[in-house]
Amino acid sequence: MIAGAILAPRKRTVSALLWIVGLSQEKALHKYHRVLSHARWSSLKASRLLMSQLIKAFVKDGPLVIGIDETLERRWGKQISARGIYRDAVRSSDSHFVKCSGLRWVSVTVLSKVSWANRVWALPFLTALAPSERYYIDRHQPHKNLTRWARQLLLQVKRWAGDRAVIAVGDSSYAVIDLLKTLQGRVSLISRLRLDAALYEPVTSRPVGQRGRSRLKGKRLPTLLRVAQEPTTAWQSLVVADWYGGASRAVEYCSDTAIWYHTGKQPVSIRWVLVRVDGRVTGLVSNDAGLSAEQMIPYFVRRWSIETSFALVWAHLGVETQRQWSDQAIARTTPVLIGLFSLVTLLANLLQGQGLLSSQQSSWYVKPQLTFSDALAGVRRYLWREMNFQTLGSDVVHVKMSQQQYQLWQNALAWAA
Repeated sequence: MIAGAILAPRKRTVSALLWIVGLSQEKALHKYHRVLSHARWSSLKASRLLMSQLIKAFVKDGPLVIGIDETLERRWGKQISARGIYRDAVRSSDSHFVKCSGLRWVSVTVLSKVSWANRVWALPFLTALAPSERYYIDRHQPHKNLTRWARQLLLQVKRWAGDRAVIAVGDSSYAVIDLLKTLQGRVSLISRLRLDAALYEPVTSRPVGQRGRSRLKGKRLPTLLRVAQEPTTAWQSLVVADWYGGASRAVEYCSDTAIWYHTGKQPVSIRWVLVRVDGRVTGLVSNDAGLSAEQMIPYFVRRWSIETSFALVWAHLGVETQRQWSDQAIARTTPVLIGLFSLVTLLANLLQGQGLLSSQQSSWYVKPQLTFSDALAGVRRYLWREMNFQTLGSDVVHVKMSQQQYQLWQNALAWAA
């Protein structure tokens, strides 16, 4: 079924997987459906194995940089109990708001540079379904929001990583005081910080003889928006090698440490960074004050590759084309399809080491670097060549064709979405 999911164009239904591997006449069709809906196997163990393989191939040393983000799978149907109504980030804009029925998934990815692509890729290995609030209300359970899901997933990754340093990157949804405080000392989280956040100086030592509880914060500091507008602010220059789009970019920044506090929350010590590019200012925050601004900015820029990976998974690996309706099958199928992105990349990395990976070229278009579509095409060619797919029936008809015609057909299938 994994080979069929890689080889099949268009839909990734179970019947489509069986067709592509030569099992269209299989009588016991139900056993393939039961792999997703009833069979006993652990997707968590599969995620840990995939993560270990990604680290071995692409992150041999240094800290493990991971990204966390949520994505929406558009699904309809009364049978899908976990679906909700969410903002469609792909179709919405600053002036146009679009809502959509679907499933919300939180995915954790390894953010690492793939040498043969000369780009930072987001390689998914752990994906969890984050149901809507209505789902929990119907079951009389407390709502588990994105912050709680992120805490659980990131701490799970830290347990798998052991003593290795883990640096997580997320968007502004994860810039939450409680989450930063919980992960402090275990996972270094980098996110966007709102420019009007309430920042304070650290608490001074407690005076001798003072009564009452100790202070949680010191003197109030200016907001980041005011710091950015202050003419006396000292800006420093930095060239980021892998900016958005892969090119280098010169930016200006300033940074300092502070206490982030909100009423009713435990204060958290942070490092904040202001980044100025073409007059626009963005705030970053990390719960690890030991990270420098020169480290935080390149780490955060890697986050954009998560959106690219999601778009490629939807375009090439058939997410939203599967037709499972049971809760168990839904919870398994989409994470498997998203994880196929990383599995294909791992297989392509092995083929590249053997010189078996090539890009799609033409007289009017020359690719400077390999892309995921090239990786997928190379893996498909390898599977067709090495795997003996089952063919039912005793009569085998051999049809002769020219090498050119065979190559045209193979290319058409290999690069099919």
